[in-house]
Amino acid sequence: MSRLFLLRHAKAEWAEPGQRDFDRALAASGVEDAKALAAAMVERGLLPEKVICSSAVRARQTLDAINTVHDLSALTSYDQNLYATDAPGYLEVAAKSGFDGNLMLVGHNPMLEDVAIALAKDGDEALVDDLQMGFRTSGLAVIALDGPMADIEKLSGRLEAYLTPAGS
Repeated sequence: MSRLFLLRHAKAEWAEPGQRDFDRALAASGVEDAKALAAAMVERGLLPEKVICSSAVRARQTLDAINTVHDLSALTSYDQNLYATDAPGYLEVAAKSGFDGNLMLVGHNPMLEDVAIALAKDGDEALVDDLQMGFRTSGLAVIALDGPMADIEKLSGRLEAYLTPAGS
């Protein structure tokens, strides 16, 4: 069974004058939130087997913070498309990964929220309601898919978990 892990980058600093959005760094609280989330992932056994991360600075730094708790670096590749694309683009990245198993995409809103809501047609009602209230920074949605990752654009799934640093 394939599971898609959708991780929104942690809380970032506001852009400095003249700074590109792509280059925004994490806030100190974002680093701590990512570490707390990683600890919850380990505790619950919610661990990806492959990671594709946006190449934006804040997404990379989120993954760096997670790696201090549970090292995923050997499983990780980076894809600039996760910064600039839309929700269908996220599905395309997952489909083209060639991976069936626990795949994690580290990226940005509103794309992650759109993908999660589109795929999570089933699951604990409270979790689904929480997700639909907004995909929080350092939020992780884990969706069990009803088919192979290559067919993700045609699939639906079940929301198995929605973790946030405060609620982990």
